[in-house]
Parts: sequence; C-alpha cells; structure tokens
Amino acid sequence: MNIVLWILTGLLAIAFGVGGATQLILTKERYRSLANSQHWVDDFGAAHVKAIGTIKIIGVIGLVVPPLIGLLPLLSPLAACGLMLVMTGAATTRFRRSEWALMAGDVTYLLAFAFLAWGRFSLAPFG
Repeated sequence: MNIVLWILTGLLAIAFGVGGATQLILTKERYRSLANSQHWVDDFGAAHVKAIGTIKIIGVIGLVVPPLIGLLPLLSPLAACGLMLVMTGAATTRFRRSEWALMAGDVTYLLAFAFLAWGRFSLAPFG
C-alpha cells in the first residue's frame, strides 16, 4: 500500500505542480487560452488565479517534502486534505458554470486526494 500511495502522491504532485506553476507563470488571459477547460478563470480576478496557483504549489510541497526529509510527515495527509478543499472549490465553480464533464474530473481529483489522506492517516501512515 505504501508504494501505491507514493505513486499516487507522485502523480498528483506532478499534475498539481505543473498546474500551479502554470497559473503563476502565465497571465490570466494566456492561461485561459490554453484550453476550454480553463475558462473558469472568467469567474475570478488575475490575483485570485495566482493565489490558487500558489495554494496548489504549497499543497504539493506539503505532500512530498515532509515525508521525504522525515520532518513532520503528518503534514502530507494534511496537505492532501487541503488540496481536497481546493478541488471542492473547483467542483463548485464547475457546478455553477454547468460544466458537468469537467466537474466530474474535479471530483475525481478530490476523491484521489481523499484516498491519499485516508491512506496516509490509516492504511500506511508514515513512521
């Protein structure tokens, strides 16, 4: 189970690290133009998009770094819980915009973070 949870952590960290970095690096308009799935930014100001990207990056750091360095590894499942909250907000935005297929993707990420948190709290906790 530990290996499964590390693989899931790695995949989620890559996805959210790239997504968060993209939100920080690109302008809101350029980010919106990447794909139709990014039109959610129309509901937010440029600073909000940057803040969401920053939260994603902090969450990714919290997922990976504490258990790797052996310092407060409890932060990893807590970071997964925080990223669940981010995805709850994303799914809510999709719901308001009636973007049902995209909302399903957000809920899938939410469930992946929930499984990761549960796994690290109960199934294969660190140390």
